[in-house]
Amino acid sequence: MILYYSVSTLYVLVCLLLLMVILLQQGKGGDMASAFGGGSSQTAFGARAGATLLTKMTTVCAVLFMLGALVLAIIAQRGPGSLVSGTAAPPAAQKPATPAGTTTVPTSTPAPAKPAEAPASTPAPSQPPK
Repeated sequence: MILYYSVSTLYVLVCLLLLMVILLQQGKGGDMASAFGGGSSQTAFGARAGATLLTKMTTVCAVLFMLGALVLAIIAQRGPGSLVSGTAAPPAAQKPATPAGTTTVPTSTPAPAKPAEAPASTPAPSQPPK
């Protein structure tokens, strides 16, 4: 469990570093400003040296990002260990012993129930003719 949390922490740090390195890079349209008279380049490390350093850092961070994702997937696939994985199963429950001197009566199937008799119907009161 400690391994999973430590790898997760390192993975988040690599993600943040990769995000920062990608955002520091100069876009492809950045040279347009220098073409129209914007004298200085906008990179922090100079025109050419910064590009090689940032691309190397991006490559290293991308590789670490992919490896970290694979390691986390493998660790998560195994799942947490069980506390009872190495123990034997408990013995099966057995019938309790009958006390001495008592006899057990074998059970038989009960007799089917008799249908209830229908109540006698009472005749409707007759009405006098009109």
